[in-house]
Amino acid sequence: MSNTKAWLEAARLRTLPLSVSGILVGSFYAFSQGFSNWAILAFALVTTLGLQVLSNFANDYGDGVKGTDNEHRIGPQRAIQSGAITVQAMKKGIIMTSVLTMIAAVVLIYLSFGRENFGYSVFFFFLGLAAVAAAIKYTVGSSAYGYRGLGDLFVFIFFGLVSVIGCYFLFAKHIDSLIIMPAISIGLLSVAVLNLNNMRDQVSDAMSGKNTLVVKIGAEKAKIYHYFVIVSALALILAFAVLSGFGPGQYIFLLAYVPFIMHLRAVAKNTVPRELDPELKKVALGTFFLSLMLCIAMQ
Repeated sequence: MSNTKAWLEAARLRTLPLSVSGILVGSFYAFSQGFSNWAILAFALVTTLGLQVLSNFANDYGDGVKGTDNEHRIGPQRAIQSGAITVQAMKKGIIMTSVLTMIAAVVLIYLSFGRENFGYSVFFFFLGLAAVAAAIKYTVGSSAYGYRGLGDLFVFIFFGLVSVIGCYFLFAKHIDSLIIMPAISIGLLSVAVLNLNNMRDQVSDAMSGKNTLVVKIGAEKAKIYHYFVIVSALALILAFAVLSGFGPGQYIFLLAYVPFIMHLRAVAKNTVPRELDPELKKVALGTFFLSLMLCIAMQ
């Protein structure tokens, strides 16, 4: 395998559409209110993609050095696990990605607030640092929160609330109460992807001491949790549309619900964790498709 291909695989490109879903929803809601700035959108996307790639590199590194990625793992083989990228090289990759992501974040903050809103700039700078730290600490270090069942909470916060509400604030400089509903929804759908991953890897995670929420509550309760997360997310998007006064034609976004309904049926019938792997892509791409349809509906 070439070095470039190894790094691309470590970046896990299939996860990137999910990571930008919140940015799109927050931005296009701001656009619908007249706060349009394509430069802010561009750098918000770059920053978020950087955070997602950083998270993927750190996950590869953390699980690799801890031995969690082993022959019992069901998902695709990781870069450190396969030997395609060394531990030292991955550590350098994490540092470089962290620096580049923070540079993009600083440019984004300047484009949004300039020199006039110094307080906001400082707050978002430290929020960016917190996001970088959260991306790394998911699996890296002795206090990795992903090994203590807290991954769902951090995914919900950073890929839902921070992504959608934070992005909207970059444009509007205030928080609109209605944006909280799609923010929670995107956060819950991001949690659903993580929960699927943890349901698939429950046995190997338990053997490696990775106490995800699924390991803690068991497979059957994890399924119930999964249904609750997705149904709640879809209900909140619908409530947002109703309260926003969508016209009949704007409800075209409901077409994006079909893949989720099919997905829930697949999860309900599942008895073999390995067979959940294709469902991760379905939920990730389904979330991205839903965000695009919602963006179109809001214009």
